[in-house]
Amino acid sequence: MRYLPHTDVEVQQMLDRIGVSNIDELFSGIPEDCRLQKPLNLPTAKSESESMTMLRSLAEQNSRVSDWDAFLGGGAYNHFIPSAVDHLISRSEFYTAYTPYQPEISQGTLQAIFEFQTMICQLTGMDVANASMYDGASACAEAVLLAIRAGKKRQKVLLSQALNPQYRETVATYCRYLAVELVEVPTRDGVTDQAVLKTLLDDQTAAVVVGYPNYFGQIEDLAAIAEFTQAAGARLIAAASEPLALALFRSPGELGADVVVGEGQSFGIPLSYGGPGIGFFAVKKKDMRVLPGRLVGETLDQDGKRGFVLTLATREQHIRREKATSNICSNQGMCTLIVGIFLALHGKQGLRQLAEINYAKAAYARQQIGQLDGFEIAFSGECFNEFVVTCPEPVADLKMRLEQQGILAGIALGRDYQDLERGLLVCVTEQNSREQIDRLVSALAGGTV
Repeated sequence: MRYLPHTDVEVQQMLDRIGVSNIDELFSGIPEDCRLQKPLNLPTAKSESESMTMLRSLAEQNSRVSDWDAFLGGGAYNHFIPSAVDHLISRSEFYTAYTPYQPEISQGTLQAIFEFQTMICQLTGMDVANASMYDGASACAEAVLLAIRAGKKRQKVLLSQALNPQYRETVATYCRYLAVELVEVPTRDGVTDQAVLKTLLDDQTAAVVVGYPNYFGQIEDLAAIAEFTQAAGARLIAAASEPLALALFRSPGELGADVVVGEGQSFGIPLSYGGPGIGFFAVKKKDMRVLPGRLVGETLDQDGKRGFVLTLATREQHIRREKATSNICSNQGMCTLIVGIFLALHGKQGLRQLAEINYAKAAYARQQIGQLDGFEIAFSGECFNEFVVTCPEPVADLKMRLEQQGILAGIALGRDYQDLERGLLVCVTEQNSREQIDRLVSALAGGTV
């Protein structure tokens, strides 16, 4: 996009048209002591050619994930994106589309959202999914608010310590000024301690939130947790920051979860310096009318032809403010389309095959690292494409040593888990070749690659 500046004459014409003498008058509502009293500290003007050269130079200082042997996960995953995804979303009718406010128009956009909702329901095993959320963390926080609204004055929420730390932090931010008691449930061998969870459940508990897979890559026993959570009258919220696992393991809905949320970045959205992402949110029919955001439905028009409508919209813009369930207004339109295309391209079998590759490669890496002197696999349970390694040296030193060899070894866990000071979260996806895994193992053992 080119920058087209206004001339002084054009600026004065606009000022005359709105009835002010100078630009400063436009800021009369801002107190003098709040205004910047000096020019912005900007470099001298450059030509377009010079500006492009400078921007390219700055961009070249960034590292791409393809420049490294990367084993990072923790909520953002390096998966292959078929070229068809970028080609299709670049079509003008998709690239310029905005979330529809009027249900009778933008049939293509509404259908794309409807298909996304359908595939999310199939993946999660739930009845209804909304048109998407900002990201997995905010979807998790909105799920907590849903449980509180539907919980008949229950104000207590139990969060597993194995839930993604960023999700827990976002939930705490959402609930900061609400009369909500957040209680963290400790872990045992990398999963939620069910014995402790049972003692914490009471008639004030609105929800229990666990990861599936959890932050350590472990597969929680959702069926058991759902049984005694629901017996206490609370809702079970399953949060999946790596939803590719749902193509391999039994779905949360099948295991008894009441609400399933998560991050859809794994499905075709690139690792873009932390964003954008896309949250998904699925519920049982009983919670459909307290679902945040928007819900696109299918219907027939007056001629009997298939059509799509904005069926539910629970924002204050559409209904009386006091009845709104969320401030969520826009779905992540472009990201929703990306996820829909990615899932449709792979299909049920293709997605399962992709999940199996991730599972097998992680299992190989886990086995090889576990055989190294001084290294231990921290947890014994079933995991997907992530696992925790206990290292014989400080993790910061180990990571720096491997970075010098072009390897991003994983995520240090000590900042979020004091009892895992030497814990390293390693993630292996289909993008990691066997040669890369072997280089990682050799480097961990002290060799050079």
